[in-house]
Amino acid sequence: MQIYLDSANIQHIQQAASWGIIDGVTTNPSLLAKEDPKVDVKQRILEIHKMVGGHLSVEVISTNTDGMLREAEEIRSWFPEATIKIPMLPAGLAAVKELSKKNIPTNVTLIFSPIQALAANNAGATYVSLFLGRLDDIGMNSASILEEVANIWYVHNFESKIIAASIRNPLHIIQSAKVGAHIATVPFDVLKKSLMHPLTDQGIDIFLKDYDRMQTEIQKIITE
Repeated sequence: MQIYLDSANIQHIQQAASWGIIDGVTTNPSLLAKEDPKVDVKQRILEIHKMVGGHLSVEVISTNTDGMLREAEEIRSWFPEATIKIPMLPAGLAAVKELSKKNIPTNVTLIFSPIQALAANNAGATYVSLFLGRLDDIGMNSASILEEVANIWYVHNFESKIIAASIRNPLHIIQSAKVGAHIATVPFDVLKKSLMHPLTDQGIDIFLKDYDRMQTEIQKIITE
């Protein structure tokens, strides 16, 4: 399972990229506004892609088909590698269908059910993003719903990729990998937390103390 970083923070993206474990980045207007409401979106997107390469989703803000198509064309004019992020709306599915005819990759976002995921695939989406954390927030079992989506994909051998989004904790990452999501897009803090373990820290501390003790013994022998 690939891991994307769900962020627009340059420092976080740079650090995660240095670890060598991310294959792309997803953004949205909320993430961009969180970093700086006055941010130059074009400049920030191009900066992120130069840093990481690979997949980079750029979201439209229109809610009608024509507007989405115009935005997609404008985005691709200055960023030809962009995957266009489209909201899960009937108008969005119509836009996905048109973009797929032009071989423009799309990521249908804000999916919460297997039927929505199936519809996005059938419209020609390259990626379908199922939001786990927000499902859990309303008392639904996100792992079960993601597993349903994955089962449909593998029964029918769909080519579109399942993105597990709205990741809130390391358990979401593991659940996504276990049921067969192709990608998890993860906030920086969650990704960093997932790489840590108290036994790892304890082991490193023991190794270092043992090394220091060994060096002390060696120095005693030398000076005797």
